[in-house]
Amino acid sequence: MKNLLFLAVVSFCLLNSNCSNGQSQKTATKTMNTKQKYPDPPVADEKTIYPVQYTDAQWKEKLTADQYYILRREGTERAFSGKYDHFYEKGTYYSAASLQPLFSSDAKFNSGTGWPSFYAPINPDAVRLVKDESFGTIRWAVVDSKTGSHLGHVFDDGPEPTGKRYCMNSVALIFVPEGGKPPTSSKQ
Repeated sequence: MKNLLFLAVVSFCLLNSNCSNGQSQKTATKTMNTKQKYPDPPVADEKTIYPVQYTDAQWKEKLTADQYYILRREGTERAFSGKYDHFYEKGTYYSAASLQPLFSSDAKFNSGTGWPSFYAPINPDAVRLVKDESFGTIRWAVVDSKTGSHLGHVFDDGPEPTGKRYCMNSVALIFVPEGGKPPTSSKQ
């Protein structure tokens, strides 16, 4: 009887182990496929040189006062105040600083945080990540890859497939409906 019980326990353990290994392999494969389809953006540091540079006076002329505050002074708009928070039309979100495409409406989701949120940029080279140690915490700021202008932050509490939440300021973005022409001016 003891031998039968022992065999049952060993069989159960081996079966459970194989199921766990199979699940681990599936999870690892899924993670690898997600990373291939949605690679993380590059990290910028103090040595990063952005290809588009303006003087402070030129930025003030190019941007609205609100855009300048968010993009160039790393400001944040109040939660639930941005025009793209509960906005779900099909199209592309461009940087108000460089006018390059940043996010697709296909990656947009309702995070409930009060800011427009996306699970991935339109491509990883559209943005850069900058370590932000302000307010006694460590976060990752998201900046425009051409100008280094502040867009928002990214967090690890987003939905599948990436688990990321790119939490952006509406003022930093210009939305163009599907089939529309890219923006030609920041002040739109």
